[in-house]
Amino acid sequence: MDAFSDPQAVARYAEGPPRLVPGFADLQRMVMLLLAERAPDDARVLVLGAGGGLEIKAFAEAQPGWRFDGVDPSAEMLDLARLTLGPLVARTDLHHGLIDIAPEGPFDAAACILTLHFVEREERLRTLGEVRRRLKPGAPFAVAHFSFPQGDRDLWLSRYAAFATASGIEASQAQKARSMIAARLPILAPEEDERLLRDAGFSDVSLFYAGFAFRGWVAYA
Repeated sequence: MDAFSDPQAVARYAEGPPRLVPGFADLQRMVMLLLAERAPDDARVLVLGAGGGLEIKAFAEAQPGWRFDGVDPSAEMLDLARLTLGPLVARTDLHHGLIDIAPEGPFDAAACILTLHFVEREERLRTLGEVRRRLKPGAPFAVAHFSFPQGDRDLWLSRYAAFATASGIEASQAQKARSMIAARLPILAPEEDERLLRDAGFSDVSLFYAGFAFRGWVAYA
């Protein structure tokens, strides 16, 4: 069963990122600050892969004037986002589907955290292009996901599993996750991720985060 539609897995989702992604809370904070460099106090922000609501909650608590449109293909994860957001959901419109279901905008900023590593290369490029098309000129876009040199794939996935184990996850579960990621996720090398951002029309692409197997970039429409 897809983990994002399994009720038990969805209920436990919020426990995962802090134990699997180095500096997860700081990553969210950095993304918010990068968006805030150019987004106005009353910004309209697009969040792709918004299921769970963790990013929107972090952004909304830090920026009380921002409004959000969140997009996610999992209805169950969007239900979790509503619970996570609580009263903050009043500033959020949640949309069930892929990027095509998102409003046209134009948006003042956009973010996509821990999502694009699920998307095959060509669809990833199309998705990035659709995000770019919905942004105002010069608007910031921050993205973070699995990205590491493909020649050292086993080494980086071993480091991912080691970090998970050191964070309190059972070693057997960490190794199971490693095997699943190796078999299923279309992870790209960092230089290819940067190339896709440029090919989608973004400029001034720069790395702002690197945490073992994860990388994050900020770019501008």
